[in-house]
Amino acid sequence: MLSFRNMEAKGYTQDGTVNLRRQPVISSKTGKWKACAFLVGYEAFERMAFYGVASNLVVYLTTQLHEDTVSSVRNVNNWSGAVWMTPIFGAYIADSYLGRFWTFTLSSLVYVLGMVLLTLAVSIKFLKPKCRNGVCNKATTSQIAFFYSSLYIIAIGAGGTKPNISTFGADQFDDFDPYEKRLKASFFNWWMFSSFTGALVATLGLVYIQENLGWGLGYGIPTIGLILSLLIFYIGTPIYRHKVRKTKSPAGEFFRVVRAAFANRHREQPRDSSELHEFDLQHYVDSGKRQGALKEENHGMPPCTITQVEGAKLVLGMGMIWLVTLIPSTIWAQINTLFVKQGTTLDRHLGSSFQLPAASLGSFVTLSMLISVPMYDRYFVPLMRKRTNNPRGITMLQRLGIGFTIQVLAIAIAYLVEVRRMKSIKSHNITSPKEDIPMTIFWLMPQYVLLGVADVFNAIGLLEFFYDQSPEDMQSLGTTFFTSGIGVGNFLNSFLVTMVDKVTSKGGKKSWIGKNLNDSHLDYYYGFLLIISILNLGAFLWASKKYVYKRESNVEAKDEMLEMESKPMEAIPLGLQV
Repeated sequence: MLSFRNMEAKGYTQDGTVNLRRQPVISSKTGKWKACAFLVGYEAFERMAFYGVASNLVVYLTTQLHEDTVSSVRNVNNWSGAVWMTPIFGAYIADSYLGRFWTFTLSSLVYVLGMVLLTLAVSIKFLKPKCRNGVCNKATTSQIAFFYSSLYIIAIGAGGTKPNISTFGADQFDDFDPYEKRLKASFFNWWMFSSFTGALVATLGLVYIQENLGWGLGYGIPTIGLILSLLIFYIGTPIYRHKVRKTKSPAGEFFRVVRAAFANRHREQPRDSSELHEFDLQHYVDSGKRQGALKEENHGMPPCTITQVEGAKLVLGMGMIWLVTLIPSTIWAQINTLFVKQGTTLDRHLGSSFQLPAASLGSFVTLSMLISVPMYDRYFVPLMRKRTNNPRGITMLQRLGIGFTIQVLAIAIAYLVEVRRMKSIKSHNITSPKEDIPMTIFWLMPQYVLLGVADVFNAIGLLEFFYDQSPEDMQSLGTTFFTSGIGVGNFLNSFLVTMVDKVTSKGGKKSWIGKNLNDSHLDYYYGFLLIISILNLGAFLWASKKYVYKRESNVEAKDEMLEMESKPMEAIPLGLQV
């Protein structure tokens, strides 16, 4: 087995990464940004495909399939929730069986299949509702079944691609190399920058094509782009680095620790650390794992190591943070649902002939992100780094807190704008759902821009936080804390919309979220979201104070091992410091 010094001398990566043939890789010829360039290209096209569908789906459901507002919002949220929840299974398969590369490869084919079927569903005559003079008939049961089957095939494909492509990108940087570790500090910022670029193309270009040139063309373009991006991804195969799986079932280890902890709940913690079960130091040097477990078997179970216990504690701590990200994800879900429906009621004309699609206003979320990411990475981080001596400028939880605070401000503005819209409706005696309100759609722009700025802090921050804080063998599963939070947020929004509609419309009363938004009380619903967002921010601040960050022991273990290699064998201490 190569020591760290031999690995460095021969130019190999020091974190044990290999190529597809499971051979050690040369640091200078693999990984880093030259490998990530291929991955970033895929991410941009994949996000273009996803947002090309998600951004305007509520419009397709209401105008082409004739669903009412509540049903269309619920169906969009349920599908979006599935897209963000299925990564749990994809991450489990990657961490326990196939690895990130092969899980991504198989899932990407399913994703492409779903996009092809969806394009056919909106293009072929017998698969879509018949329309005359812009008015479409109600879709048949078979047409609806084919359309939704296509959507959920995309969700299954995304389950394997989403949690693995970003973590695979992060794997291209060696944590044991100081230079590469600095590069990695900016990785998630620029990764999301490429994601935002794809989303911008979708919200500006594809949405307009869908509503003016045809839904088939609007879905066909991102499908072709997705296929091309996969070809680009595989061109980079020779220079990719692959992490070797050290544990057969990382998730199984977590549940074994929980079970052992319950079985040992009445036992006292040993005062002498030598009574704790642990592997020798070389194991941690080889695996890069972290180094608090009783030696004796209990109830027929093998003893858990300190590392396994610490990994389980990390997962539980991340779960606490995950819970307080659900409400922010619910706020984010408004962008592709109620914000779009709200925009369809306003004046969308630019000049005498051009009408802006309501979903295109989502491009301001993306534009504010694209402007803010370079400013954050090139100016804010270096400035704060000088003051805090933190390589990231501020801690990951501070970054999330800033994002959540901006998001509260955004929903407060959304509430005030909706109050202004309701006053305009009343003053002009507007009752018809098809009658435009004499109020420009750009009144909605501030809430979109602020949500974009907030996402630079909380969306990127969450992805980085859950990857960085995950146990080493569970980093694909760890990132599903990020995706599942968004998924649950969508389901939660679907639940809230449904329940609020049912409760507020009882006894023939006016629903807060009725089919006719010009005769509803969307301002009350936004006020409700504002209150729970403020309460959630308080819960986040409490959870942040309780959270204990992961100790970066892989670098510490490396330094300790290098020191040991310079000593005679008999001088090497046998004990471990925890």
